[in-house]
Amino acid sequence: MFYHFHPYKPFIFEDTNTLIIGTLPPPRFCEKDFKDGDVDFCYGSKNNQLWPAIDKIFNLNLLYDNSNKSINQRKSFLKKNYIGICDIVESCHREKFDASDLGMQNVKLRNIIEILENYKNINKIIFTGKNSKNSPEYFFRKQISNTYTMKLKENEFIREHTINISNRKITIFSLTSPSNAANRSIGSSNLYKLRKKQNPNYSTFLFRVDEYKFAFF
Repeated sequence: MFYHFHPYKPFIFEDTNTLIIGTLPPPRFCEKDFKDGDVDFCYGSKNNQLWPAIDKIFNLNLLYDNSNKSINQRKSFLKKNYIGICDIVESCHREKFDASDLGMQNVKLRNIIEILENYKNINKIIFTGKNSKNSPEYFFRKQISNTYTMKLKENEFIREHTINISNRKITIFSLTSPSNAANRSIGSSNLYKLRKKQNPNYSTFLFRVDEYKFAFF
């Protein structure tokens, strides 16, 4: 079994108001065995579309290489916009050397509830995945099961909930995974098919951009 641990500490500050929560980066990030186009930071895999989507939404002109400048660009953006990143999985074991959420075993979680109770400016959570097994929302629901309740909010475009923690309402968006593995599920969605029909140039990447733009704004 391969021991897969999270190589990055939570990136979060006292004034953070939006928290991005995923699971784990690919195992090669634990071993610092980067590919061309990887960035040594959260969601830095060349195959992950979170930063390209953010780049397009905010017009950041980011670099995509293994340099300190690439890392600092992302950290600067997050601090400037009061956005934090704290993935929910601390470590797991795997039989295969891959990043599949379903392949995680013996999962050790970070205490997201404690973080939300301590960082009282957080009023929005963005999950980089929906409620499938071993997704960030899936694990979060396990953590809150005996204490808090997520309330579904009617929204035809995006998966949205609210939760009350420490006497404040937090809005939760569960978005399509930025991993390319989610392209098939996007392609089968009625909303994507409708937009594709309206615009033949519409892509799975633009679908993510639309979702993330809705969540961030």
